[in-house]
Amino acid sequence: MQYLVTSSEMKHYDAYTANKIGLPSLVLMERAALAVVNQLNENNYNLNKIAVVCGYGNNGGDGIAVARLLKLQHIDVDVYLIGQVEHASKETLQQIKIAQHYNINFITSLPKCFTEYTTIVDAIFGIGLNRIVSGDFVHAIEQINQCCADVLAIDIPSGLCSNTGKILGVAVKAKQTVTFAYAKIGLSLHPGAELAGEITIADIGIYADTPASHYTYQSNELSKLLPQRSNNSHKGSYGKVLVIAGSENMSGAAYFSAKAAYKTGAGLVHIYTPMCNRDILLTQIPEVLLTPFITNKIDIKKLDELINRASVIVIGPGMGVSDDTHKILSYVLQHARIPVIIDADGLNTLVPNLRLLKQAQSTIIVTPHLGEMARLVKLPIEAIKNNLVDTAKKFAQDYNVICVLKDAKTIVTIPGQTTYINQSGNCGMATGGAGDVLTGIMAGLIAQHLPPTKAAPVSVYLHGLAGDVASKKLNKYSLLASDIIDSLNEVLSV
Repeated sequence: MQYLVTSSEMKHYDAYTANKIGLPSLVLMERAALAVVNQLNENNYNLNKIAVVCGYGNNGGDGIAVARLLKLQHIDVDVYLIGQVEHASKETLQQIKIAQHYNINFITSLPKCFTEYTTIVDAIFGIGLNRIVSGDFVHAIEQINQCCADVLAIDIPSGLCSNTGKILGVAVKAKQTVTFAYAKIGLSLHPGAELAGEITIADIGIYADTPASHYTYQSNELSKLLPQRSNNSHKGSYGKVLVIAGSENMSGAAYFSAKAAYKTGAGLVHIYTPMCNRDILLTQIPEVLLTPFITNKIDIKKLDELINRASVIVIGPGMGVSDDTHKILSYVLQHARIPVIIDADGLNTLVPNLRLLKQAQSTIIVTPHLGEMARLVKLPIEAIKNNLVDTAKKFAQDYNVICVLKDAKTIVTIPGQTTYINQSGNCGMATGGAGDVLTGIMAGLIAQHLPPTKAAPVSVYLHGLAGDVASKKLNKYSLLASDIIDSLNEVLSV
């Protein structure tokens, strides 16, 4: 597990380390500068002539210390100072005083361009930026982005919001970002993740006295996250998934969810779908049990039997928004005592009926993409995209559900618990049916007795890993939902 921190958490850790533990801020600044210089030396940067572009905050102090260390290596380096000296932090003023003894070349007016430099170090703004960039800072960032030099950003590319990854007017595009102690949330979300380039986390001695509020999984963790299987077991040991999905001309969603649940390890999968899908689904996936229903003639007794036999329920993929969907969803929420995953048209059915979530008798997981979430919370997609984490957290809290908000960086929020931000997956997974595969994977893990609070983030991570394997085998243009399912075999062979 890798922790991701907000700007306020990071500031608290900095202050705690300096004021409570007694490791001075200037020492931390020196260690940060040394970490940056090490990256410049180790990663094939052209060090013939370097510009370090600094503000007067502590990020600028880091940059000035970097320039001094480079000067000691006999590297030609200039420091550009932007902003007003009266706003300087005491640590940065101290770094300026030290650097003057080393004859560092300070420049307080911006050049017309940075073309004479082979590498630029961005130390303008740190993680505390929370306003739109303006004035000379805009010009400096634009000039940095227009030059051909490689750019290394200190802690976070200047102009990014460290909590959301949002561009605050204009932001530096870096080849590499060296960040300290922990990755920042804004480096994990788009567009920040794209502008940050390669992210290096440097341990400079900062101590965290409280847990971080966000996390992600790393590539070597999967085997420890999966449910365990025993040689002394049978199909009943690994649960029964009930997939309520499909409508006329929409059998694919049921197929993807059911097959993904099986491929993830569920013992039995039962599909409840309209009669028109019966033959095609039994042909496509003969391993399933299948109970068809007749449109507009839902047999509640039969539905109740299926609910009582299941370990977990998936409802919504490909169902359409209809009276049948509303009737089935209402009954499931009011009577199921097992985890329920609501996806696709299950979510669309909730839009005018969110009160149904308040009637739920069990753990509910909702898996909206941005369009579905926009309909649920009645906000523009762009507003949600700019506030992914907060939107998911609020919905989870308001309705006491686990919210899996699907995007390029999917968010999993659980009331009262830490928030997961997914880093696996790729743009090839932006294809029809990929979401149905995710619900099936999630159901398969829950069926194998993984708690929903753990199964939700693990399934998102696993889904992305399978997509990454599929993309390497194929490409990001040709990837299909079925390729994600097929790649589960390789990913799960850990």
